[in-house]
Amino acid sequence: MNYTETLDFLFSQLPMFQRVGGAAYKVDLSNTVALCNMIGNPQEKLKFVHIAGTNGKGSTSHMIAAVLQAAGYKTGLYTSPHLKDFRERIRINGQVIPQEAVVKFVHEYKNKWSEISPSFFEITVAMAFWYFLEEDTDVVVLETGMGGRLDSTNIVRPEVTAITSIGLDHTQFLGTDIPSIAAEKAGIIKTGIPVVTGDVVPEAMEVIRATASAKKAPLIESTAIEVEVPPTDLKGPFQLANSKTAFTALKELRKRGYSLSLEHVIEGFSQVAESTGLMGRWQQLSAAPLTITDCAHNAEGLQVVIDEIAKQEFHNLHIVLGVSNDKALEGILPLFPKEAMYYFCQANIPRAMTAESLKLAALEYDLKGEYFPSVRKAYEAARLYATKKDLIYIGGSVFVVAEVV
Repeated sequence: MNYTETLDFLFSQLPMFQRVGGAAYKVDLSNTVALCNMIGNPQEKLKFVHIAGTNGKGSTSHMIAAVLQAAGYKTGLYTSPHLKDFRERIRINGQVIPQEAVVKFVHEYKNKWSEISPSFFEITVAMAFWYFLEEDTDVVVLETGMGGRLDSTNIVRPEVTAITSIGLDHTQFLGTDIPSIAAEKAGIIKTGIPVVTGDVVPEAMEVIRATASAKKAPLIESTAIEVEVPPTDLKGPFQLANSKTAFTALKELRKRGYSLSLEHVIEGFSQVAESTGLMGRWQQLSAAPLTITDCAHNAEGLQVVIDEIAKQEFHNLHIVLGVSNDKALEGILPLFPKEAMYYFCQANIPRAMTAESLKLAALEYDLKGEYFPSVRKAYEAARLYATKKDLIYIGGSVFVVAEVV
């Protein structure tokens, strides 16, 4: 198979949560363990920083990776989902995994894994471990996909773990209340390994503290530390909490022998997007009209984004909005401003809620607008109706953002 055929195989033949939802969700780590056994358990030979959280884990992962790169470490970075290119998920020093490596991995191992029917995510995690070891990576920043305890990434013993935040998301899998979700996220805590927390709500912190205590894992709460963190190039008010979490985790790595100076932090934080390829976090697409897109897709993340929108100066607000079909709309639609003009759309994935269904649901909350058959058509309409002094926001789903960045 060539690269295109290999991607078709991965996307169409393997269950993929981002495309099909719950059908791809596995309730244990047995497939991941079996896959890694097949390829020689590369994860046992690598060093990791493992990061979970409802919001902020992606930005925090990229910040830590940027600083490690600035310090001269050959740094692997595993994140999900991708926006434009599958290979964004697996990077070394900001460079995506080559097409040839993707083809080689699938060609070598696909016949061996056929008996266990792994998910897309399980295969991707195994591929990442394999590639990072092949390239003799010094350290890997590893972002969980969903939850933590049963996430495929959770077969590593990291140098440091971090939990950025806890909120209500993926409740059909992780639990319907904060303590339940916190227990799933806290599942990445390992015996004796330091765990850093970000801006975590009190009822979630109770669960994390109890888990850390039971596992004799040193707990460092970044919000309790008075420190001036160097500025980052990532925009948005939520990045202050993320940068503090990243800074605290980096201090823990330094205690474990990593050569990390304040100069490395300043350099890394100042060029996160450039050095790691991060997109879709309060990303400005144009200045006139001011056009912003952001990957926030749950209540906690969207509230922060909507609060930030309210602080901007503009005449009229245009919102291009699309969501997944399993999204609990009663938790997010009340957050959106009624005075905006809405352009409802659906991303080009099976999991997307139809634009017409979203429009009808939004009407119950007095959110008015038109629906469009694609993200691109909705964005074009918003640009047509917006003046140079207006603001256009595009979001609601990672997959909506992926079609405009």
